[in-house]
Amino acid sequence: MPSRREKRQTEALSVATPREDPVCALCLRPIPPGVPQSSHHLVPKLRGGTHGPQVLLHHICHKEIHATLSETELARDYNTPEALRAHPRLEKFVAWVSKRPPGFSSKVPGRRRVRD
Repeated sequence: MPSRREKRQTEALSVATPREDPVCALCLRPIPPGVPQSSHHLVPKLRGGTHGPQVLLHHICHKEIHATLSETELARDYNTPEALRAHPRLEKFVAWVSKRPPGFSSKVPGRRRVRD
């Protein structure tokens, strides 16, 4: 029996056309098969987003979001892909990662913010 994560990934992949790879909601690069990917709750589950909308992201993009923003900031101010891309630090990250191939993966530095 597939796990919840596998089901979400399968559902997200089924939305894409069979010939095209899904696109990361943050960096807008394709997510080829076999590349680590994550389903991101636009409103964090701890802030009431358990059944809310989710987007598919490269794993590196997802880690960068959570290294940059707190759960409260995500719920209050950055609950759309457009708002995330508009954040100054994430904007720089997107410009940097967009120059890398779609399968690029790297370690994300430690926390860049002070916890609420």
